[in-house]
Amino acid sequence: MAETGNTLTLETTKGPVVIEMRPDLAPKHVAHIKKLVEEHFYDGVVFHRVIDGFMAQTGCPHGTGTGGSKYPDLKAEFNAEPHVRGTVSMARAQNPDSANSQFFICFDDARFLDRQYTVWGKVVSGMENVDKIKRGEPVREPDRIISAKLS
Repeated sequence: MAETGNTLTLETTKGPVVIEMRPDLAPKHVAHIKKLVEEHFYDGVVFHRVIDGFMAQTGCPHGTGTGGSKYPDLKAEFNAEPHVRGTVSMARAQNPDSANSQFFICFDDARFLDRQYTVWGKVVSGMENVDKIKRGEPVREPDRIISAKLS
């Protein structure tokens, strides 16, 4: 059973997606995501970059992939957790320490990302809803997170 407060439910336009957060893997990233969720940062944010067979990315306040939160970027917490179907990992720029608010959910195995991106969770229910998210780079009329809640 997951530790209390480490379950993140994203209510999306395609249905609920439940993520078990892993503070054992990336304590600073999980704490940062929790803070953003409590501030309703993710409510209404779109899935702006969705690549079939790869991943769905969200967390940009502008919906373009160019923005982050008002907080400083996070220092990388790369770990040995593999990027496989359902893995939730931080998006970043070229700089390894540039993750902020954007994250992605893997549709399929993407092991070439292992140890280069910070894995902080895994989808434990609702992966069928992730599979329905509209594809595109950028996505026309994208799906969005209606609300994000911790439990």
